[in-house]
Amino acid sequence: MASVEQLRRRDGVNLVQLEADIASIRSGSSITSIALPDYVEHTAGVSRVGALSAEAVIRDYESAAKEIEAMGTELIDAAQKCEALTAQVHDAIAFMRETAAGYREEGRKIFKRIEECALFTEDVRKTCEQVKRRMTEVSFGPSSDEELAPQEPELTGIAAKVTMSEIP
Repeated sequence: MASVEQLRRRDGVNLVQLEADIASIRSGSSITSIALPDYVEHTAGVSRVGALSAEAVIRDYESAAKEIEAMGTELIDAAQKCEALTAQVHDAIAFMRETAAGYREEGRKIFKRIEECALFTEDVRKTCEQVKRRMTEVSFGPSSDEELAPQEPELTGIAAKVTMSEIP
């Protein structure tokens, strides 16, 4: 590396002008007026150019570190949104399961009612056939008083459980 003395000897590099430009941009004229991060401090005896270079580098690193921390904050925010969304998904899944269970229960009830109606219809059909057969036997058979006496048909299944007062 070139030393400060070698830089001063080169034509085209005006260190005095460079320091003046840097000083005009800074808010103070002394090295200690620029606030440095807490984790660094100037070493005694370092040249002004070295101190300014070190400050420029540490400021770039500090800026990058703050950007990294900002990304971490954004990542935390994204994770919190994800957690909230996950909670909503769990609520939605629970609602869907409850809805599906309700549909199954309603389907079970309807299934049972249809089968009960089918059994009742079958019992009614059998009863009607028995009554029709008896009517046919009475009208074509011998006419005795015993045969004309009303007989209670023997009902089975649901028809045996239903009374005449329950039928509209």
